[in-house]
Amino acid sequence: MARRELPEINAGSMADIAFLLLIFFLVTTTMDVDSGLSRKLPPIPEETTEKPPEIKERNVFIVLINSKNQLQVEGKLMRIEDLKKSAKEFVENPADKKNLPEKEAKDIPFFGNYMVSKGVVSLQNDRGTSYETYIAVQNELIAAYNELRNELAQRRFGKAFSDCNEDQQKAIKKIYPQRISEAEPKNIGGK
Repeated sequence: MARRELPEINAGSMADIAFLLLIFFLVTTTMDVDSGLSRKLPPIPEETTEKPPEIKERNVFIVLINSKNQLQVEGKLMRIEDLKKSAKEFVENPADKKNLPEKEAKDIPFFGNYMVSKGVVSLQNDRGTSYETYIAVQNELIAAYNELRNELAQRRFGKAFSDCNEDQQKAIKKIYPQRISEAEPKNIGGK
C-alpha cells in the first residue's frame, strides 16, 4: 500500500493574520484612565526675606485622619457625614463667633463691601489612612465650599452657582475661596 502524503498548511499568512488581530484589539480596546483629585498647586514662592504672615489659631480648622481611618476635627472625634456641616459653619461663621475665623472687609463686585472669612482648612492624614477615607473626607470638604457658594448664588442671584455667569462666579469665589491646606502625611496614630 502506498503512503499518502499529508497536505501541508500554508502558514505564511498566519503572521499577517496575527498582526491584523493585534491591531484590531489595540484599536478597539479601551484603557482605564486613572482619575485623581483636581488640585491647583500653589505657585513657586519667590525668594524673599519677608516672613510669611502668621495665621491665628482661630482661623485654622484642623482635620486629622488617623491610621484607623478615624476623623478628628478640632481635637474631637467626628463622623465623616458630619464634617460638611462643621466645615460650612467654620468657613461661614454666620454668628461671628470668637472661636471661629475672623472676617475682613473686601470690596467685591456685585456685593460691595463684604465681610470675608480668613479661615483655612488644614487637612492631614496618617500614612496608614485608606485612600477611600481620604477621598471621602476631601469630598465632604469640597462639598461644604460648593454648598456655601450655591446658597450664596441662590440668595444673591436667584440661581445655582453653576448657572451664574463667569463674573458672578468669580465674585462668589472671592467670598468663599477654597482654602484647603494639605500637610504631608505622617504617623498620627489611632486613638
